[in-house]
Parts: sequence; C-alpha cells; structure tokens
Amino acid sequence: MVAWTDGLPAALRWATVGHVLDFDDLHIPSTTHISVVCVPATLAAGGGAREYLAAAGVMARLGSALGWNHYTQGWHSTATVGAIAAAVAAGLSLGLDSDGVATAMAHAVPAAGGVRQAFGTAGKPMQVGFAADAGVRAARLAAAGATADPRAVDEWFRLVGGRNSPQLSGPLIPDGLGLKLHPCCYALQRPITAIRSLGALPINEIARIRLHTPRSAVLPLIHDYPSTGLEGKFSLNYGIAATLLDGFPDIASFTDAAVQRPEVRSILDRIGLIADPEGNGVLDGNCRVTVEFNDGSLVEAVEELPLGHSRRPVSSEDFEAKVRGCVGEERSGEVMALDWLSAAELLRRCLPGSG
Repeated sequence: MVAWTDGLPAALRWATVGHVLDFDDLHIPSTTHISVVCVPATLAAGGGAREYLAAAGVMARLGSALGWNHYTQGWHSTATVGAIAAAVAAGLSLGLDSDGVATAMAHAVPAAGGVRQAFGTAGKPMQVGFAADAGVRAARLAAAGATADPRAVDEWFRLVGGRNSPQLSGPLIPDGLGLKLHPCCYALQRPITAIRSLGALPINEIARIRLHTPRSAVLPLIHDYPSTGLEGKFSLNYGIAATLLDGFPDIASFTDAAVQRPEVRSILDRIGLIADPEGNGVLDGNCRVTVEFNDGSLVEAVEELPLGHSRRPVSSEDFEAKVRGCVGEERSGEVMALDWLSAAELLRRCLPGSG
C-alpha cells in the first residue's frame, strides 16, 4: 500500500496508509472513521488541534444526519462525508474565513463518494485517501479564489439520502470516538473482545462456534472465506479464527500469509452465524459467542460494547500493544509521544508526498 501511493499527494498517502493499518477511531452515530480523514487533511495543510476538532464536528454531524440508512444503501460513509469535512480542516488550516470554508466544502462535493463494495480491497483505504486529498485540494482552490456555490453541499446531501438537517447543538463530537484496538473492521472488534474474554481455548477440542448478533452488526463483514489479508479484515469467521490462534490480533494477523495458514480453514468451517433481524448499526443489540467442545461442554461470552468504545476505554497496555503491532517495537515510543507538529514531521519523513 505504501508503494502504491508513492508520489501521490501527502494527505492522500497519509490517510490511505493510516486506514489500511487501521490507525482508526470510529464515531458510532455517523459510522465514520473521523480522524483518519481529518488528521491527514489538517496536517497536510499545516493545521493543528483547533482545525481538526472543527472538521471532526462537521463530519460527526453530517454523518449522523445521513444516518445508518446511508451506510446500508451501500455508501462508504467515511469517504462520502470525509471529503466535505477534510475541506473544513484544510480550509481553516489555510486561514480561510467562513465564506472561504463554505466555498471549499462546495469544491469538495464532486469527490464526496465511496462504496462498501470496495471493502476487502485496496479500494477501501484509497477511497479514504481520496476524501482527505479532495478536501485539501478544495481548500487550496478556494484560497486561490476559485468560486463555487455553497448550496452544492445541500444538493449533495439530498442526493446521498439526507432527510434531516444536521443537529448543531451538543458536544463537539456527540458520543465521542471509539478506538479500534485491532487492525480490522470495527464490526469485528466486539466478536474479538468476546473471544478474548474467554481466555486461551484448546482449539483442537472445539466442535463448533456460534455467534448470535443482529445482522446490522456484521453488515460490513462480506468475506466468509478470505484469501488475502485485506479480505480478512472484513471476515467474521477469520476475525474469530485469528483471535483463537493469535490471542491479540495485530497487523501480523492480517497478512496474506496469516490468512492462508492451513489451520485457519479448519476453524472457519466450525463457525456459524445466527443473525437477528436487520438491526440499526454495528453495535446494535449484543454479541453472544458460544463455544461448544467435543465433549459437549460449553463456554459463552456476551458483549454489549467492544474494548475501545468511548464508554469502555482500553488499558494503556492494550493501547501500547496496538501501536507496537502497527509500527513495531522500535518506533512505538516515538509514535506514542507525537504531537501535531512532530506528527507532520514524521509523516513527511517516512511518507513524503507531492504537493
């Protein structure tokens, strides 16, 4: 993924690599990964916390107003809403006033798209990169004097299914942000939490595993028998298998080689899903995992919220394990200590981009 983005604009590279590594948070009400779009757009345009927070608030509100129906229709909400929010981040970072930011948002409209069918391919993180880059490009156009009609944002909102106006009151980011502890789809975080809570299990003695949850909670998990690491990130069966085999799934669990391990297939064949009616979001209802052993005995775990949810924060040990899994032992300390300025410097050094 790093090689594929070589020579492309900075915001595009940073958002794409960040998303494929799953350095993501998730805003549950909007079903969007806010920071992986808004942080690269802010850093690429020279901004900091203030500009990021303003864009995050816009992304949370637009995505929440579009709602779960937007996602179920096949849209990739992070990409659709992200382009508009990235224009806010970059516009403020470039010093635009409110009219200039509105113009930048309008310039981002043509790039405000993306679909869930891309999940499990390089297209998914690329869509996120395109959104971040579109926002930066749009802000630079507005700063240069290119005109646009801000009502284009209203028209876009209507065309992608917006029915209710965004709610402007309340906290900056309503309901806060959830951390993805493991480098895979957020819909896998709760099943992984459930399996991990059971401790080490004797895999050879497992007869079957059943997961009972609303269908909406597994909607993004479109690959039952993945053959690549990217597909594994969107596979309910593989997420469970990786947890049983690896204990704490990290980047190494989602390589092509890891997914193709011979022992994986035997576990996949023992996993079944019992899906309740559709549901309304990736954390609707509960997730119940039942493991039945060859001797007929059972163990079971029920989870309402995954580790990393805003109401169930992770321990410092688990967070550090995630960072180590993403960047390695040598770089983990440096990454944990980053601020806005040093983050931009590190990205420009490690992932130089054009523009």
